[in-house]
Parts: sequence; structure tokens; C-alpha cells
Amino acid sequence: MNSANYRAIQAEDNPHLARIITSILEDIDVPKKGTGFADASIWDMYAAFTKARTFYFVLEQNKKVMGGSGIAPLIGAEEEVCELQKMYLEPTAQGKGYGKKLLEYCLDKAREFGYKICYLETMSLMKTAQQFYLKNGFTYVSERMGNTGHFACPVWMCKNL
Repeated sequence: MNSANYRAIQAEDNPHLARIITSILEDIDVPKKGTGFADASIWDMYAAFTKARTFYFVLEQNKKVMGGSGIAPLIGAEEEVCELQKMYLEPTAQGKGYGKKLLEYCLDKAREFGYKICYLETMSLMKTAQQFYLKNGFTYVSERMGNTGHFACPVWMCKNL
């Protein structure tokens, strides 16, 4: 049986996470501008998620990085609002409960940091992700929150913590 390990991001995870994220976004033909694809943080996730009130959990299976998820303050929003960011799993790790565990860890960490609301943005075509978030207590919101720069992400969701 495969052993799953959830841990904090390390600098050496950067190339693995960049590959996972960009390959998934390319596979579903996400626009290169106005989405997470344009975020410089993809290439240095460690630096992005080792700042104050940020955290990134990595899923590792048999010592191989299989994906991860993080939280960070939502730029341009109230101090009590965080953003769920960069939640991506290798296709072989999807549908096995790893994403739910990553989300639980992120939301627990958000509460620990004093956040009251968790916000996320996603793409219309990411129907499975939307269903996952709905199932885990997120609801659609009618207006964008904060200033993520993701003008091509038309789906906005949040969850009260």
C-alpha cells in the first residue's frame, strides 16, 4: 500500500510542484494570462509560502511529490480573509481522499492563523474541483473578493471558518 505523507513545503519541492501545476493547467488549456498560470510563485512556491500567515502542505507518496495546497492572505481584502491557493494533485492521486485531507489541513491552519473566511477562484471548466469545494462547505459568491490578478477566473467561492 502507498504511504501518504503531508508536510510543509521545502525548497526542493519547487520544480516538482511547478511541473505538476503547469502540466495540469496545460492539459485543460487554461489561459496563460489572468490565471494562476501567470503567477511567478509557481516557480518558487517555497518563497511564496514561507511568509507570515502563509502555509503550503505537500502530499508525498513513497517519497515522491504528488501535489499540494496552500493558504495565504487574500491580497486587497480584509485581514480576516485568506485565499486557498495552488491546490493541485497528480492525476493518479486524485479521487482518493488526499485532496480532502489537504483541504482540511489548510483550513485548520487558516483558523490557527486567525482567518475567518477562506476564498478561492477557479475556472468554469474545472467542474470536478467546483463539486469538491461545494461538497466541502464552500459556496459560490457573486462578486470577486480581493485583487488576485486572476481576471480570467470567473468562478469565486468562499467558506466561513
